[in-house]
Amino acid sequence: MVEFAPMKGNLAVSLFACALLVGCRSAPDVPNLGEIYSRAAAYHGELRHPVILIPGILGSRLTDAETGRVVWGAFAGDYADPGDPNDARLTALPMRDGVPLRELRDGVEPDGALASLKVEFFGLPLVVKAYVNILRTLGVGGYRDEQLGMAGEVDYGDDHFTCFQFDYDWRRDNVENAQLLHEFIQEKRAYVQEEIEKRYGRREEDVKFDIVAHSMGGLIARYYLRYGAEDLPVDGSLPPVTWAGKSHVERLVLIATPNAGSVAALIQLVRGLRFAPILPSYPAGLLGTFPSIYQLLPRSRHSPLVAAADNGIRIDDDIFSPDLWERMGWGLADRDQEALLAALLPDESDPAVRRGIALDHLRKSLARARQFAAALDQPADPPGESILYLIAGDAVPTRQVVAVDLRTGELADVRSAPGDGTVLRTSALMDERVGGTWKPMLVSPIRWRHVTFLFSDHLGLTRDPAFTDNVLYLLLEDVR
Repeated sequence: MVEFAPMKGNLAVSLFACALLVGCRSAPDVPNLGEIYSRAAAYHGELRHPVILIPGILGSRLTDAETGRVVWGAFAGDYADPGDPNDARLTALPMRDGVPLRELRDGVEPDGALASLKVEFFGLPLVVKAYVNILRTLGVGGYRDEQLGMAGEVDYGDDHFTCFQFDYDWRRDNVENAQLLHEFIQEKRAYVQEEIEKRYGRREEDVKFDIVAHSMGGLIARYYLRYGAEDLPVDGSLPPVTWAGKSHVERLVLIATPNAGSVAALIQLVRGLRFAPILPSYPAGLLGTFPSIYQLLPRSRHSPLVAAADNGIRIDDDIFSPDLWERMGWGLADRDQEALLAALLPDESDPAVRRGIALDHLRKSLARARQFAAALDQPADPPGESILYLIAGDAVPTRQVVAVDLRTGELADVRSAPGDGTVLRTSALMDERVGGTWKPMLVSPIRWRHVTFLFSDHLGLTRDPAFTDNVLYLLLEDVR
């Protein structure tokens, strides 16, 4: 699912036009956050919880452990170009017939949350800001980032034990990453306990974390909150909701999380992904090797698909059905992906065998995605009061319904609705009135503690002064 807005047309002209628009627009009044939160930011007592930042898909830098090459996180220098067959294999996840997704491993590793994305344009370096805005917000609140402090990029003195980036391989299954989040929390909990004893003399402190999660990172956090490190059963059933993660999490702030999925994920799995004309293209078949993207698909019960040839009649097929994908020729089932499959599976000379491996991977990924979505949608009230907070956008037209040509499988936009350009307002809320009977009050399996709407796009939400103000209030001053 796209995290960075594509640049359209001539870059220099676009940047110049933006400068003109900014120059002509009167600056809005913004709060003096330093004056408001300076005393709270300086407090490090028992009411203050360390924070974990979980970025969304594309939000962690990925590198090849063997060579150190950047697989994701830069479009300059010796980065992995998906247009090159060797680099396509490096970027894609492995595929093997009959092997569980969990066992399909490669040498790519996460290498920190992506504060910015480096792009080279005709030899000129450009930097697209990514999660630097959230890190800056946390820094204003006195949350010192461990990675930046340890790397010496920011001098925090010895005060850098209150903020942690959970970087992860966002290509992989979200349940796997929820289990890694559990290990990460245990490790950081022991570290914070040690620091508290050393600094304040309090032993075996009952450390809990506040989590700030953007986009898909919110799905990982929600799964962890409900099930802890528990895996999904191999028989396709659902585990009982134990709220095991709640014992380690005090508050969970979700930002632009697609709780009911996003049509953008379907579009990218069918058409592939290209951020801008100056950047490389990621083919649909390559993206189709990532189980995580299937776990961002919209829910069929919310009617995201209609038949183009039948005047907008709803398609009854389950969007997680492999039969639908094979009939429509989507993603790994697209016969036009044969050249890519030859590059991804160089040891298989028979095209029929390669297609069989691709279809097996497609079926496994869709089955896992269906089970993951059902696990998140399973109604269950948390013990005690809710700790879930949502910050979402509702001012940008966002794809809601697409039409499918039942002969060719091609998709066309039909209807948009309020959202952030990537995630619908109704998806962030997990609004079950969509596709069903309308009621005056929200119907959702998620019990929200509080919801805030901002008027920005998917990543722009984190640049909004209202975002900074509200997040700092929730972390620093809201009564616990």
